[in-house]
Amino acid sequence: MIARLWRGETRTEDADAYEQLLQATGVRDYRATPGNLGVWLLRQRHNGRTEFALLTLWDRRESIEAFAGKQIELARYYDEDKDYLLDFRKTVEHFDVAGVWDAASKPAQAL
Repeated sequence: MIARLWRGETRTEDADAYEQLLQATGVRDYRATPGNLGVWLLRQRHNGRTEFALLTLWDRRESIEAFAGKQIELARYYDEDKDYLLDFRKTVEHFDVAGVWDAASKPAQAL
């Protein structure tokens, strides 16, 4: 399993509108891509800005390629992002998922 992490920042006064945009674009497209195992939309306010993070889980690299293209490390943006984002990070991060523990897990289980 692979985790993909994208981050972006808006002005705090734009945060609610940008969250709606994220749900209508990135979150929708992540969820519609075969091999996507889940999407977490996170946000944090600090110093008049709001940082967003999209954490997604994937079954394999080829599934991420179906969403992002062959160069999976490059961030994917939508035209509307320019109306909200304060900067455009070129890359995202990928992690091999070493374990998953949730409320339904009995003892901790590694993958």
